[in-house]
Amino acid sequence: MHHFIPVIFSLLAFIGLQVNVQSSGRHSESSIERSFVSLLMVPNGMWYGLWGDREMCPRGTYAAGFSLKVEKLTHDIWDNTALNGIRLHCVSLSKDSNSYEEDSSVKSEIGSWGEWTETKWCPSGFLTAFQLRVQTPQGIGDDTAANNIRFNCSQGYFLQGDGTDRGEWGAWSPPCQGRGMCGIRTRIEEPQGIKDDSALNDVRIFCCD
Repeated sequence: MHHFIPVIFSLLAFIGLQVNVQSSGRHSESSIERSFVSLLMVPNGMWYGLWGDREMCPRGTYAAGFSLKVEKLTHDIWDNTALNGIRLHCVSLSKDSNSYEEDSSVKSEIGSWGEWTETKWCPSGFLTAFQLRVQTPQGIGDDTAANNIRFNCSQGYFLQGDGTDRGEWGAWSPPCQGRGMCGIRTRIEEPQGIKDDSALNDVRIFCCD
């Protein structure tokens, strides 16, 4: 019996190792490392909160659309958060732009408030540059940080998100090098309890060949 116990523990350890290996293999392909050729940033992002993980479209796909998580502004509530999340919708090169159906979608960290808007698609091509609408610090007033985002598409089209209207539009990012956008990383302020919340503060976008 005493010789049998180590065998049982060895078997359990082996099974546990197998489970861990299989679990690690079940991550969505969007979380797999993918090389990128350029990183797009804008100068007017806010600095509250922490950067989330970089999330990439699966290999061979690029962002052709986006949707936003938005808490609509309400004047009877003091603490608004406006833009809470950005999701990129990724499609393969072989998809017909007249009948886009996403292969996958990716998002980095998101805030705790709001609802997702409908997806907006490039009529053709992929997302290639962005512009962020940001409210500067309000002192003792209500901070909302990022409020909305715009994207340019590779065939010259322009898309504006269904965000909110506080703050001002900043400068456009440089255009993508490569085919188009393929990944995202967002800066999110965690819930502050009784203090002022601002949710999404800044975003960085990755471009791939």
